[in-house]
Amino acid sequence: MVLGVKIRKAEKGEAPRLAALGFDAWDASIRPLLPESPGMRDRERHRQRAYTERAISNILVAATGEQLLGWVARTPGSIYVPYLLVAPEVQGQGIGTLLLARTEAMMELEGIDRVMLDTPADNVRAVQFYFSQGYHILAHAPGSAAARGLEGIRLEKRLNPFNGIIADID
Repeated sequence: MVLGVKIRKAEKGEAPRLAALGFDAWDASIRPLLPESPGMRDRERHRQRAYTERAISNILVAATGEQLLGWVARTPGSIYVPYLLVAPEVQGQGIGTLLLARTEAMMELEGIDRVMLDTPADNVRAVQFYFSQGYHILAHAPGSAAARGLEGIRLEKRLNPFNGIIADID
C-alpha cells in the first residue's frame, strides 16, 4: 500500500470535493485531447457534480487524512467501472492501482468474473496504466468518449471470483 493512503467509502458531504477532483483529472488528461468548445469546462464541472451527488454511495476514495487523492465508482453487482480518477498531482504514485485493486477484490467477493471499463484511445497514459494492471482491449467503445468527439476503447480484465462462504468472525 502507498504509505499513509486509506481506501474507504466516500462520505455524502465529500461529493463536491470529489467532483472538483474529477474535474481536475479530466482537465489535465482528457480536455487536451478535445477540440475547444464554448462552455465545455462548465459542462464537465456540472457532469462531475451531478454524478458524484447521485452515485456517492457507490464511490470509494483514496485519502490521506482529509486530503482526497482519487476515487473510483461502481454499482454493486455490475461488471462496469465508469470512473477511476486520480488527482493530477499524485498520478503515477500508485493511487489508481490501489483503487482498482480494491474494486476488483470487491467484485471477486461478489462472484464477478470480469471487469470492464472505457477510456479514450488517445489517453495513452491511461491505456498504458490499464495494460500494466492486466487489462486488454476488448472493443472500440461508443459512449461517453465518442459523445465528446473521441474514439473510446473498452478494456477488460478477467477476475478470480470467490465462490465460497464468508463466515462471520465472532
